[in-house]
Amino acid sequence: MSGDQPYNRVLLKLSGEALMGGGEFGLDTETVNRVAGDIAEVHGTGVQVCVVVGGGNIFRGVSVAAQGMERTTADYMGMLGTVMNALAMQSALEELDVPTRVLSAIPMDNVCEPYIRRRAIRHMEKGRVVIFAAGTGNPYFTTDTAAALRASEMDCDCLMKGTKVDGVYSADPEKDPTAERYDSLTHFDVLQRDLKVMDAAAITLCRENNIPILVFSLQNAGEVGRVLRGEGRFTIVKGEA
Repeated sequence: MSGDQPYNRVLLKLSGEALMGGGEFGLDTETVNRVAGDIAEVHGTGVQVCVVVGGGNIFRGVSVAAQGMERTTADYMGMLGTVMNALAMQSALEELDVPTRVLSAIPMDNVCEPYIRRRAIRHMEKGRVVIFAAGTGNPYFTTDTAAALRASEMDCDCLMKGTKVDGVYSADPEKDPTAERYDSLTHFDVLQRDLKVMDAAAITLCRENNIPILVFSLQNAGEVGRVLRGEGRFTIVKGEA
């Protein structure tokens, strides 16, 4: 790491819900374009960027499984939703002249490349934004866990989790106005207090590989770059001091 930029390679985790904008379902083009602009700005500074997208704006496997659908089938359907989001983000980035590749954990050669670790690293080294789709390719694993896994595999300097809120709170701030906001936590704090940052498997993976997690809001344009510079409003989850 060099200069005043402490992060040379970052993974951005985008929840599907964050791409809905003010809607209740699907993609909001304005929001997708704004997030793409944020990624393009960071990419333009020379930072290597990879992205994991969720699919909750299209299909949420856990919720459907709870209504009676077989869980494995529901999860695979959710993975296909993430591919749709990845292609939308790729299109928005390429409109900004950012070279991009979508790599899917479920092979679908007519649509995107299969996930191969060395290929993904090579793409980033060549200055391309890599978007990972289809989660881990396995049911029973969330896209948060996929983000932690890919950040570990890519040897990323941090994992950025873009959400609808500006950090980690003791409870959902939209439901509990008295919820306490944290500026800094350890991975162990999150696990011990059962804070709803990411699922336990993702937090544990980041802890074991010493990957800090920056939790911030995607609501404001330019926030990705500000957070990376340490100027934005975010919560950092990092290893024990």
